[in-house]
Amino acid sequence: MGRKTPLFSLHQELNARIVDFGGWDMPVQYSSQIGEHHAVRRAAGVFDVSHMCVVDLKGPRVRAFLAALLANDVGRLRAPGKALYSCMLRDDGGILDDLIVYYLAEDFFRLVVNAGTRDKDLAWIRDRAQSFGVTVTERDDLAMLAVQGPEARAKAAQLLNPADVEAALALASFSGAAFGRWFVARTGYTGEDGFEIMMPAADAVPAWRSLNSLGVASCGLGARDTLRLEAGMNLYGNDMDESTHPYESALGWTVALSPGRDFIGRAAIEPLAKASPRRLVGLLLEDRGVLRGHQKVHVAGGGAGEITSGTFSPTLERSIAFARVPAATPAAVQVDIRGKLLNARVVKPPFVRFGRALITL
Repeated sequence: MGRKTPLFSLHQELNARIVDFGGWDMPVQYSSQIGEHHAVRRAAGVFDVSHMCVVDLKGPRVRAFLAALLANDVGRLRAPGKALYSCMLRDDGGILDDLIVYYLAEDFFRLVVNAGTRDKDLAWIRDRAQSFGVTVTERDDLAMLAVQGPEARAKAAQLLNPADVEAALALASFSGAAFGRWFVARTGYTGEDGFEIMMPAADAVPAWRSLNSLGVASCGLGARDTLRLEAGMNLYGNDMDESTHPYESALGWTVALSPGRDFIGRAAIEPLAKASPRRLVGLLLEDRGVLRGHQKVHVAGGGAGEITSGTFSPTLERSIAFARVPAATPAAVQVDIRGKLLNARVVKPPFVRFGRALITL
């Protein structure tokens, strides 16, 4: 038996298929995974992301602590509620986790880290926070719902106090604010607009039911995965982990090599900024088949790579993937699918954003 979110009983009531995900019992789908995917692209869907770990960091030196802890530069965060995506690295440059950090006050930042890395992340953060006098509080009293899709913000705003609706809808992308006991952030993992809402655990089931009554579809992790891959977003444990660094994981844009700022892992990865021997690319399968993780990619001239994430794209009606390949990989490759070499084209993700295909089929 895995860990359970405050919504677990509701997922059972809604006849969700439950699977283990990073040690948590989570809904993979409720009815049709493809139907849930299209609901998010075309209207609105809600996901239970309460398995994610919310961590509050407080103290007068918390900004200096995060400047040393994260590869991206929290110095960019000056407006309360503004968020930043970053990797947290080991000394050798391996990716411990990817996360979102929110600036709430000069002595108060909030992190959201992955479920499967929760325990190691907390141990790593707490160990290094001590010398900065930063207190680390895991907010296991909170639930978190992701409401995503072109109609998501308008529908989710109806759950707020009427006096807060205008301010919530005015939130800039990748920022958040507290509205009563809820923290509403305009972030997501689907390539669509929407809100991620942190709330007291007791509020989660009533909020979910209210969203369903407004026509927001219940969605599981299966649709979340096809949506995030279409949107060109990495999944920890598939497309990056402790054995890979940001520059070979299409995450070089999250590394801020600001002069004079040292951070954990900088010395190891800085030489790779312009000379990484591998890179993470998007693939579009030209032949008939389905791309899956760990399939081998054959590169002209004898090079080789591997699929890290692959799926059938419901929006494109084609098979797509991420693959880690040699840096000099040409635009055409072949993928070994059950002993057959099928043709694939290297493309630049994202594949889909805001319901629109961004690559030529």
